[in-house]
Amino acid sequence: MNFSRYFKYPALYALAVGAFGIGSTEFVIMGLLEQVANDMQVSLQAAGFLISGYALGVVIGAPIFTWLSGRFSHKRTLILMMLLFTLGNLVCWWAPNYDLILAARILTAFAHGTFFGVGSVVATKVVPPAQKASAIAFMFSGLTLATILGVPAGAWLGQHFGWRTPFAVISLIGFLSMFILAWFLPHTAKDALISGASSSLKRLLGLDIVLKLLTTVLAFAGFFVVFTYVQSMLIQVSGFSLDAVSAVLLVVGLGIVLGNTYGGRLADRLPQKASMLTLLMLLAALVCLPFFLHSQVGTIVFLGLLGAGAFATVAPLQMNMLNAAQGLSPTLVSSLNIAAFNLGNAFGAWLGGFVLTRYLSIAYLPWVAAVVVVLAVIVALIDYRRSCSTREECKAVNFAQTSECQS
Repeated sequence: MNFSRYFKYPALYALAVGAFGIGSTEFVIMGLLEQVANDMQVSLQAAGFLISGYALGVVIGAPIFTWLSGRFSHKRTLILMMLLFTLGNLVCWWAPNYDLILAARILTAFAHGTFFGVGSVVATKVVPPAQKASAIAFMFSGLTLATILGVPAGAWLGQHFGWRTPFAVISLIGFLSMFILAWFLPHTAKDALISGASSSLKRLLGLDIVLKLLTTVLAFAGFFVVFTYVQSMLIQVSGFSLDAVSAVLLVVGLGIVLGNTYGGRLADRLPQKASMLTLLMLLAALVCLPFFLHSQVGTIVFLGLLGAGAFATVAPLQMNMLNAAQGLSPTLVSSLNIAAFNLGNAFGAWLGGFVLTRYLSIAYLPWVAAVVVVLAVIVALIDYRRSCSTREECKAVNFAQTSECQS
């Protein structure tokens, strides 16, 4: 990503720093599952619920906290969410038992959806209209950097200093983020929450919004079927040592960063087709991965492509939701899509665990994930064709044509 083009938008850097902290909290546990399970004397599947429980916390907290924060400015809302996030991580660092860790993870998750939902809206307000999707991708670059730096670093810290240490470090990042947000974020006006409860609820439950949310859920469910249990897959199937896992995660993180950047640029150029193209990229990586799991080089390459495909979808899917938010609160609709990302996270983690409890090999997970992403592609195609059929100039357009449907 060309970071220099955003030097005149310091608010984007502030949002990216906050996203880095929150992304580190969400994903760092994936490199620590076995250590947490052993220390807390719970099963690997129970430890996996620290991931899916967090995701469910986002799903619950995103609409509720966004609605409750409607009386505050965007800046104050983001700082309050970062404070809640920091406190939750401090409890994770201190918690003496599994139940308290899970409760702290859910508390931390409540801030997640609102931060990214409101942050996405703020990001689009500080750049020219032609760069909105790229601005969202830039904010999410903080989350992707968390996967390339935060997750491997957290895995390394956990292996050498105990699994609690990463949470202490993330708490410090949270405190730093609050000061950066307070200093650089502009005082953008709050957007009015939905007016006309019945008509707005009908819009939110309408097919246009539901199809977009379902696409997001299924896409990220497919990714997290594999990524939730990536540490165990690398060790049990591909033959990596525990010490090598953090290095492999570094490559996956690099793919995620590149995919996020590519997805933002693609969404600016082809706003209608970007989500479909990136979903197909994700599907291709999942289909290829099982054939290379017993090759360490092949595993690294296709896990990197898997990360790229998954996060290339983020900006296109988020922009689709914002474009569909006319007449509704942008922050609420944006937060709902963040909730959908995390509902996919929770469903994917559960589905992966379900496959494992049926005594199927962990090597089957990419095939299960590919089926889920096929469903995402089908839903996205239905949504794409519906949106084209509602515009006079797009009635004769089909997916194979290269002309782009314009709003």
